[in-house]
Amino acid sequence: MFRALADPGRRRLLDMLYARSGLTLGELCEGLDLRRQSVSQHLDLLESAGLVTSVRSGRRKLHYLNPVPIHEIQRRWIRKFEQPRLAALEGIKQRAEESAMSTSATTTNTVPDYVYTTYIRATAEQVWDALTDADLTARFWGHAQVSDWQVGSRVDHVRTDGSGIPDVSGRVIETDRPRRLVFGFGDPQFYDDPTREPSEVAFDIEAGADIVKLTVTHTKLSSAEELDNIGLGWPAVFANLKTLLETGAVLPQAPWEFHADRRGA
Repeated sequence: MFRALADPGRRRLLDMLYARSGLTLGELCEGLDLRRQSVSQHLDLLESAGLVTSVRSGRRKLHYLNPVPIHEIQRRWIRKFEQPRLAALEGIKQRAEESAMSTSATTTNTVPDYVYTTYIRATAEQVWDALTDADLTARFWGHAQVSDWQVGSRVDHVRTDGSGIPDVSGRVIETDRPRRLVFGFGDPQFYDDPTREPSEVAFDIEAGADIVKLTVTHTKLSSAEELDNIGLGWPAVFANLKTLLETGAVLPQAPWEFHADRRGA
């Protein structure tokens, strides 16, 4: 693994896959001043080290970052020796970045909370099950929400491409079936890092006579860019959820694909 990380070209490949997952060999070659054969050899070495995983999609081979080995390096070789000093430096870095960030928010928070509401023809129990069942979330969300949904348990937002890789992880904070669900929503590699605070997602389900009012509140966002990105994502996810519960099938096209280029960038 250390050999794989030693080469700057391979580290650049990992950076590219961190910024945008599911890239083909050709797309990765566009970002590097290397021959196609050299990039392919670098990818093979990264796959052997477990840092990259690939999935066949028709004739294309898509590549994904696997952050778990890097997280293990941090936990085994860095955190226990340097945690106090790194935590202090990270705190200084965060405060400096927050001070430099310009924002139009009028509240005391650097980034305002995101709130979105929709109305669904369903029961509160049906909406709750759709938000907590791994198979159902995989259908309308593009990721499977995997957890036992006990307070303090882990929640993983797992890719549906068969790789089993979580793109988001957090802890269950509150469960009140079928009215309210709250959990963390952050980078999996920082799941056990006490110096990193993930954002939080809260679902409030209010039952009416024949419909349900579903509200998502996304708080503790780290930047205006993150707020902008989730502003594209949540309406798309809720549209697919509403269609699934009301018709039994999701939309014929994943609605978040409308913003794929912007979200990828």
